[in-house]
Amino acid sequence: MLPATSKLCAAISYRHLRNMTGLRRQAAVAISQELSRLASHSPGPSTWIHQVRRRSSLLSSRLEEKPFSEVEMSYIKQGEEALQKSLRILEDQDDWKTETVAGNGDKVLSKVLPDVGKVFRLEVVVDQPLEMVYGELVDNMEQMGDWNPNVKEVRILEKIGKDTVITHEKAAATPGNIVGPRDFVSVRCAKRRGSTCVLAGMSTTYGAMPEQEGFIRAENGPTCMVLRPLPGSPAQTRLTWLLSIDLKGWLPRTIINQVLSQTQVDFAKHLRQRLAR
Repeated sequence: MLPATSKLCAAISYRHLRNMTGLRRQAAVAISQELSRLASHSPGPSTWIHQVRRRSSLLSSRLEEKPFSEVEMSYIKQGEEALQKSLRILEDQDDWKTETVAGNGDKVLSKVLPDVGKVFRLEVVVDQPLEMVYGELVDNMEQMGDWNPNVKEVRILEKIGKDTVITHEKAAATPGNIVGPRDFVSVRCAKRRGSTCVLAGMSTTYGAMPEQEGFIRAENGPTCMVLRPLPGSPAQTRLTWLLSIDLKGWLPRTIINQVLSQTQVDFAKHLRQRLAR
């Protein structure tokens, strides 16, 4: 009876605590103290006390977090969805075809997916440690237009928590204006899993950034970049970039494929030049 009563009290307290800011910390501490007192009067700590104490600890930590609105949570979920979809695509090693192999070993592969269309995969090794590459692609994201000629501007519209951002990107027109100016509104998330970093994203809607005059609103995603230290050489980073874009407008498929694969090759070249400075 006692375990069930304590679990019920903890559940009731949680619902009320969410709406009683001044009592949050005191209630969590009181629950923990009462559980400790009960444990001291028994032959040894029982399983249910450990379980409830753990839940109480989780409750107190969650109460300290800033709550997200429904809209913010929807963006966080979109970023996580982009990450999971991208990783599933990259994990499937079948049916990738070579598009381009540069003299330095940079490689672009592609495959066609029924629910996504044609996706491109860049595989390169950068002669810089992971932290340097991560800092340039994430911390200095808004400076990408300074060093990548294919990007006119990247602007962060909103930050949500520590992992998720909403961005507006303007792509530069291709030489000869074969592909005119495009822009994107994206949700992006950055996750670290051990020594691996994953930067994922996909197109989204954002009320404060409607379609812009002079630009065609294109769509991207799921897309991601995976950064890993090169085995045996931590001063180098293996970068894998999954690219999936619908440029919209009336463009021949052959031109789109050529532009996207070349965009990836150019990106690797300009990133190396940027990091070398």
